[in-house]
Amino acid sequence: MYLIKNVAIVNEGKIAHGDVLIKNDRIEKIGSQLTLSENHQLIDGEGLHLFPGVIDDQVHFREPGLTHKGNIFTESRAAVAGGVTSFMEMPNVNPQTITQELLSKKYEIGAKNSLANYSFYMGSTNDNLDEVLKTDPASVCGIKIFMGSSTGNMLVDDPETLENIFRNAPILIATHCEDEATIRANTEAYIEKYGEDIPFKCHPLIRNEEACYLSSSKAVELAKKNNARLHILHISTGKETHLFSNDEPLGKKRITSEACIHHLWFSDQDYDEKGAYIKWNPAVKTAQDRDEIWEALLDNRIDVIATDHAPHTIQEKDNKYLKAPSGGPLIQHTLTAMLDFYHQGKISLERIAEKTSHAVAECFDVKERGYIREGYYADFALVNLKKPWEVTKENILAKCNWSPFEGHRFKSSVEKTFVSGHLAYDNGELNESKMGQRLAFDR
Repeated sequence: MYLIKNVAIVNEGKIAHGDVLIKNDRIEKIGSQLTLSENHQLIDGEGLHLFPGVIDDQVHFREPGLTHKGNIFTESRAAVAGGVTSFMEMPNVNPQTITQELLSKKYEIGAKNSLANYSFYMGSTNDNLDEVLKTDPASVCGIKIFMGSSTGNMLVDDPETLENIFRNAPILIATHCEDEATIRANTEAYIEKYGEDIPFKCHPLIRNEEACYLSSSKAVELAKKNNARLHILHISTGKETHLFSNDEPLGKKRITSEACIHHLWFSDQDYDEKGAYIKWNPAVKTAQDRDEIWEALLDNRIDVIATDHAPHTIQEKDNKYLKAPSGGPLIQHTLTAMLDFYHQGKISLERIAEKTSHAVAECFDVKERGYIREGYYADFALVNLKKPWEVTKENILAKCNWSPFEGHRFKSSVEKTFVSGHLAYDNGELNESKMGQRLAFDR
């Protein structure tokens, strides 16, 4: 049990100074001049900011089957060190999470090994519709459709299958949207031009605006036709942002979208320096695309911020373009990256809390998390806005032991992270005595 005193609470559109009392896994009381009982440990919050724990709706922790890259234990440690208290993890592992039995096995791994709260997507293929439709809306975050191939080769491109999923899904559908035919044609053209030595800066020209927009617009069309609950992941182009609306509050939207840290931070000007280390699908594109994504994020056409944390080993990344896999580790640096944008004047602290926590909870109907409210689970990140630190191999916790932010000096630090009332991270030290909880959903 803990009492956090005299802290700046960043919550629900405002910053208020006060105290927060934690009892077991819940927020017992929020107020001023709360008294400390002998059962509580005092935490002095003077000069610090308390954020609701980040909820990351898109991560790839690589377990089972790809654990040389990362696993639920190692990547959840990195998450907690970065103020991420809950994650939703993807099905492109080995074996792929495409049956209810395999989904249950992943939840068993999460219960034993995740320091953060967790949920796992049910994966779709061209021929597992019966399994997909068995997914429980109250205990699973969503159904994942790869409408473009990426790591794991789970492409769903059969029109009848797509129609059936969008018509019958009992739960939110999350999509990776890139048009496969466009990407294949572009890849062949660049192989013809460069052979094996395609420059990494060609990645956004191969996985280009057209590929993204064709697929995203198709998903929106299917969702509108079938009144499906659609969430499009990692928007990477300015053109796609115009597919989304801010005409109604998030809770009433049937079609929502996500921006990722790398698409908010990097541009195609960074490929010459970073190469494979900023190769993601969909690709980091132009500075103009980045600016338009920011505009859509701030005017609420884009609803949430995530990472698409997707580690690969350095050995895997250190290949020529065609062999270097797409994806990279980001989850440890989500909140500190967003706080750098705050220091630049691009976004307020209140909007960071909204886009990384409140809105994710609203979008997915997460039960009793995402806000600092009495009775809710005590998921927090305690932040020092004036404590800079540099990303080095020595402080990277992702198993792959690299980061596209390596060498960058962040202006703010996460000092403590509470996961369901448990002080899981405290100034560089992880407490692994208690695991996170399975997320529940009000659906």
